[in-house]
Amino acid sequence: MQTTWLNEDLDQTIFEVGARVSMRVGKKLFEGQSDFQKLEIYETPHYGNMMVLDGCVMLTEANEFSYHEMIAHVPLFAHPNPERVLIIGGGDGGAAREVLRHPQVKECVMVEIDGLVIEKSKEYFPTIASEFNNPRLTLLVDDGVKYIENNKTAFDVILVDSTDPVGPAEGLFSKDFYQKAYNSLKPNGILVAQAESPYYFKRTQRELFDVLHSVFSYATLYTTNIPFYPSGMWSFAYASKEYKENTNPRYTDMEKMEENLQYFNRKLYEGCFALPTFVKKNIEKK
Repeated sequence: MQTTWLNEDLDQTIFEVGARVSMRVGKKLFEGQSDFQKLEIYETPHYGNMMVLDGCVMLTEANEFSYHEMIAHVPLFAHPNPERVLIIGGGDGGAAREVLRHPQVKECVMVEIDGLVIEKSKEYFPTIASEFNNPRLTLLVDDGVKYIENNKTAFDVILVDSTDPVGPAEGLFSKDFYQKAYNSLKPNGILVAQAESPYYFKRTQRELFDVLHSVFSYATLYTTNIPFYPSGMWSFAYASKEYKENTNPRYTDMEKMEENLQYFNRKLYEGCFALPTFVKKNIEKK
């Protein structure tokens, strides 16, 4: 395989942090521009196929589990009975795959604005987009912000599986969106959203938690490790109306599922909410 290096520059598009993430890539399998973003898919010599959106690495086949298992299983095991789940974004299908491992889930609604991502994920990432035909999945190509406006008190868990806060995902970081998401949750609902790197995106996290603290009665952060994301350390915001991560997690169900997963387990659940001091200070309620 002839290879070259793909560089993801962390420049003024979001913040100028003076860093770069590089991945060795081979053949470009696809390149296309939707109404919302540029999609590229590459072969890589070590990590399987890789998805890139607007120049940012989204996933590799070899390591995607460290993102998808953590965005889904933490809130679903924190909730005593997550029957209806909403995924906003998540066009690759990985979050839906993990949500649908839970037999308690009667319906998972996935609202992805970019149909091209769904189409090409089916073609180039079949093990990730493996549940698109599951009868418990309702798949909509639509604007997630508009969708939740018309679905109040409808969901036990909402997952915001978005890209960085630019372009099509920009509205998913606003107070208006999170107020609508709050209204779309049932009285004991939980929301989890990807929340960037604590090292490189401190300002984004501070602004996000200012919003979450103003809308939800409880908000905190948990982390995962993703080698193809900036700094390797990534985070998720956890916000709830009632259930904190330690209120009454379903440990027995966790332990039953562990052997079928690659990243998530009970010990990791107990530890992922332990935060470095600089992160705790940055997200605390002012």
